[in-house]
Parts: sequence; structure tokens; C-alpha cells
Amino acid sequence: MHFIRAFFVHIVVFLIAIGVVWAASDGGQLLNGGLEIGLTIFASCALIAFVVQWIALIPAYLLKTEHFYDLTGGATYLAVIIFAFMQSEQHDLRSVILTCLVAIWAIRLASFLFLRVRKQGSDSRFDDIKVNFWRFSIAWTVQGLWVLITAAAAIAAITSGHKVDFGWIGCLGLLLWLIGFLMEAVADNQKRLFKQQKSTHKEFIQTGLWSRSRHPNYFGEILLWVGVAIIAYPALYQWQMVTLISPVFVILLLTKISGISLQEEQANKRWADDPEYQAYKKRTPVLIPKVFG
Repeated sequence: MHFIRAFFVHIVVFLIAIGVVWAASDGGQLLNGGLEIGLTIFASCALIAFVVQWIALIPAYLLKTEHFYDLTGGATYLAVIIFAFMQSEQHDLRSVILTCLVAIWAIRLASFLFLRVRKQGSDSRFDDIKVNFWRFSIAWTVQGLWVLITAAAAIAAITSGHKVDFGWIGCLGLLLWLIGFLMEAVADNQKRLFKQQKSTHKEFIQTGLWSRSRHPNYFGEILLWVGVAIIAYPALYQWQMVTLISPVFVILLLTKISGISLQEEQANKRWADDPEYQAYKKRTPVLIPKVFG
């Protein structure tokens, strides 16, 4: 039963990936040495995104550990974005900035999550699935799709044959990325320090950025990927515009699939009878931070 489910999930993932690759390759540069078969740089990045996951899956399953899951995700972002930049024939300002922004974000987030899992000892998301190869493989394959779609606009812009000046649109996107990155980093650090200092598991964070939003780190992540999409937009050509689904995908992932939906459910169970938490929920927005009040 697990094999059948994994088979269909993998088919769906591959179909989505093929669609993204087809659209993003429109007007994209061909891979050096791939002229004979028409392989684009973007398609090569997609292959890298999935192959890295499957290679990492083998030792992770044998050791029954999820400790390297987030670290592998971050390493994959680094691999595909650097590969795209190195293979591109035109290293304009937009390409340099996009490469740096994705790399900086990936290094910070992956290292933060890796250290957090090491300290906690485990990640509860994987408790039931890491003992079954097929269920575990779904998580790793989906991570490959996450990397591909999230970074799609950046990779498409870097490898696009359509180059334009950075301009005010690029500056706007860079500003949004900086705000989002700082918000995510500060919020994560505030929560890390809070967990180190709290005296009981019944306490919840409601200070700093967390007094403005119940999930300021996720808002920051959404904002920075919106910034990346805005920076990439002027360089995208025809069907490459499809890659602008990147921030939409991030929003759906963090609000409906994982992230907020899971954490809100856990919080509601843990503090269902806590009047202080109920008051916190009433005065604090779920995602978009309140500016006043």
C-alpha cells in the first residue's frame, strides 16, 4: 500500500516538475555540452534537485534519521543556483544578485534548522515515516520539487537569454528581500532564545516580532521570495513567466500544507484552555504583522 501511494505521488511530482521545466526552458540557455540533445541549464538544475535528494535518502533511511533532511535541502539550493550561475554565459548584475540572495538564504535557514534538530534530537514530522522506505522517499522527492519551484524564477532569470538592466524594479525586489530576510532571521533567533530561557513547556512566545504576528518568520520568508520574483521578472521571457508561481507556491506551502496550519493545530491543542493564549490569538494576526497597536 505504501509503495502504491509513493508511486502515484512520485508520478504527480514528476509531471509538475516536467511542466515547470518546459515553461522555464522557453528562451533559456542550453547547457554547455548539451547542444546535441537540447538540454537546457534549467532542466539540468531540475535533475540536480532530485538526484541530490535520492542520494541523501539512502544513508538517511539506513540510519533512520532525519537530521540531514533540512541540511540537504539547503545544500540543494546552493548546488542548483551556483550551477545555474556558472553555466550561464551572461553574468549580469541581476544574475549575481539573485545567486547571492538565494545562497545567503539557503545557508542561514539550513544551518538554523539543522542545529535545531540536532539539539532537539528529532523532528516529530518524521517519526512515523522514516521507518518505511517508500513513505520516507516521498518526503525527499517532495523536497526536490520544493527546491525546484521555489527557486524557479531565480534560476530562469539567471539562465534566460533575455537580459535587461536591473532598474528600479530590481531595487524594489531587493528591498523586499532584505526586509523579509531580516524578519525571518530575527524571528527565528527570538524564538530560539525564548526556548532556551522558558521555564515550562506551557509557555509560548508573545514578545518581539511575535507580538506583531503569530508567525513572523513565515511572513518574512514569503516576503523575501516575493522580492526574488520581482527581481527576476524583467528577465523572464514568454513561458518563463510561469516560474512566477514561486512565491504563490511558498504561500500555499506555508499557510495550507505545512508551517502555519500544522503549528496552529498543535498550539490550539496545547493551550486550548489557556486564557492568556486565547487572548494572544485574538489580538495578534496569524501572518501579516500589525503595524500599530
